[in-house]
Amino acid sequence: MHNATKLRAALKKPGALKVVGAHDALSARLIERAGFDGVWASGFAISASLKCIPDASFITSSEQLEVERNIAEAVNIPVIADCDTGYGNALNVMRTVNDRERAGVAAICIEDNVYPKRCSFYAGVRRELIPIDEHCGKIKAAKAAQTVPDFMVIARTEALIAGWGQEEALKRAEAYAEAGADAVLIHSKSKTFDELKTLYRAWSRRVPLVVVPTIFDQTTAQEMEQAGAKIIIYANQPVRAAIRAMRETLDLIRNDTRPGAANDRIVTLPEVYDIVGVPQMEQDEKAFLPIGGEKITAIIPAAGFEKQLLPLIEDKPKCLLDIKGKTILERAVAALNEANIKEIAVIRGYKKEAIALPNIRYYDNDRYEDTGELFSIFCAEPEMKGRTIVLYGDIIFDTTILEKLLKSSADFALVIDLAWRDHVDRGGAPSHLNPDLVTLADPPGSSYLSRFVMGEDEHRIAKIGQHLPLDQVHGEFIGMAMFSEKGTQAMRECYRSSQERYKSAGFHEARSVSKASFTDLVQELIDEGHRIDAVPVFKGWMEVDSFEEYQKAWAKIRQ
Repeated sequence: MHNATKLRAALKKPGALKVVGAHDALSARLIERAGFDGVWASGFAISASLKCIPDASFITSSEQLEVERNIAEAVNIPVIADCDTGYGNALNVMRTVNDRERAGVAAICIEDNVYPKRCSFYAGVRRELIPIDEHCGKIKAAKAAQTVPDFMVIARTEALIAGWGQEEALKRAEAYAEAGADAVLIHSKSKTFDELKTLYRAWSRRVPLVVVPTIFDQTTAQEMEQAGAKIIIYANQPVRAAIRAMRETLDLIRNDTRPGAANDRIVTLPEVYDIVGVPQMEQDEKAFLPIGGEKITAIIPAAGFEKQLLPLIEDKPKCLLDIKGKTILERAVAALNEANIKEIAVIRGYKKEAIALPNIRYYDNDRYEDTGELFSIFCAEPEMKGRTIVLYGDIIFDTTILEKLLKSSADFALVIDLAWRDHVDRGGAPSHLNPDLVTLADPPGSSYLSRFVMGEDEHRIAKIGQHLPLDQVHGEFIGMAMFSEKGTQAMRECYRSSQERYKSAGFHEARSVSKASFTDLVQELIDEGHRIDAVPVFKGWMEVDSFEEYQKAWAKIRQ
C-alpha cells in the first residue's frame, strides 16, 4: 500500500490526525513509536539539522527529497512533505510531485509565499505572496502531474502571516480548494487559536483543514478538532527538544569530563540498537547469511612452555618459531584473515612480551606453568559472544581445512584427521607427542572415499582424549574447533558448572579443571548430551611440539 493510500484511509476515520515534524529518519521512527498518526518532513527542522542554516529556500529540492525518502523508508505511517513554494513555478511543482511519489511520500504541502520563501515566524522579514491565480496554477499542475491516485496536495496560505487579514486568507483558501487542493492549511502566528477558530466557522468545508499550532501552543488537540481541524501538525518540537538535550549533555560532559556523567540523561546503547533495528538485523543474519558469513571470533591459546623445544624457544614462545620466513602465529593469523576472520584473540604466557602482532587482542595467562590449555582459553572468555573458533597456537594447516570447518552448521564442530587410523594400522608410531584421539559414534568405512561421504551419525564424536583404546580410535583432533553462538554459550556454561562440580576431584583425564585440556571440556559436553560433530580431513596439517616436528615442518613447507 502506498503511503498516500494510508493517509487517505486515516482521514476517513473519526477525529483529527496528529502529525509530528521530523528532521531525519531517527526522529521519524521515534514519532511512529510514540503512537502518532503521521510524520511531517519539516523544512524548518531539516534545514537546521542537515545544514544548520535558516529555513529560507537554501535547502535544494534534491537535498530535502533525500531526507524525505529516508524518513518514508524508516516508518510505516504516512509522511507529509513540507515543500515550501514547490521549488519554483508550476512546472517545478510537477517535478516535485513525481519525485515525492517515487520516494513514498503521501502528500506535499505548498505555500503561496514568493520564492525564495522565509520561515513564517522570522521577525522583521518582508512578506510577499504570489497572486492567487499563480498558486492555483501550481495546485492544478500538481494534481495533473500525480500518478498515484491517492496522492494528496495540501495548499497553504500565508495571508495571515503577511498581515493581509482574515478575509484574504479565507478567499485564498477557498480558491485553492476550488483549484483541486486535497486539503488547506491556513497558517497563523497569533498567540491564541481564536483567529483561526473564527475563520474555520466561515469555511465551506469542501476539503479538510490542516493546522500548525506552533505559536498558539497552549491549545489542545480537542479544541482544534472541535473547531474543524482534521490534521494537526506539531511541526518542530522534536528538533527543538534535541537541541536542548544535546546542549545540556555537552555542557555536563565538558565540565565533568567523564562520559558517564551524562548517563542519567541519555539512552543506553541497547535502546539505540533497538530503535535502528539491530535485533532484526541479527535475526536476518541467522536466517539468511551462509555459515561463515557472520562475524566470527578466533581464540588462539599460545601460553604454554615446552621444555623439549629448548633452546629453540629460549627467548620466545613456541608460536613465534620461524619457518621459512613466517612464524607459526603469523601463518595462522594470515589464514584467518584470508577467510575474512579479523576478530582474533591470542592468549599469551611464556615470554609473553615477545608476542606483539598488530590488530590482535591479547589476554595473559600468568599462571601458564601450573594450568592447562583450557584455563588459557577461558582467559579470553570475554571474546566468547557469538560464533567462535578455537585454534591451537602450535599447528600449521592448509587453508582448505579452515574453509571446510567454516562450512559446518553444527553447534559444536571439531576438525578430525582420519589419516591417523591408516598410519597406526600400518604399524607407524604416533606422529607427535600426546595426540588427542577421537572415537566416532559410527565408525567410517575403510575406503578413502567413504570417509568423506559419511552418514549423519558417522560425524558424531562419542569419545575424545589422549588415553582412548587404540582399537576404538578413528581419528585425531588437530586443534581446530568451531562453536555456534548457541554452542559457545553451552561451552561457557559447561566450564562454569564443571569448576563447581569437579572442584575437589579429577576432570576426565586431568587432575583438576584448572589443569585440564580443551578435550576434557569437549568430553564433558558429550557426557552432558550435546552432539559434537567431526569435520573430517585427511592430512594437510602438522603440529610443532618437538625439535623433530620443527625440522619436519621446515622440510615440508614450501613457503
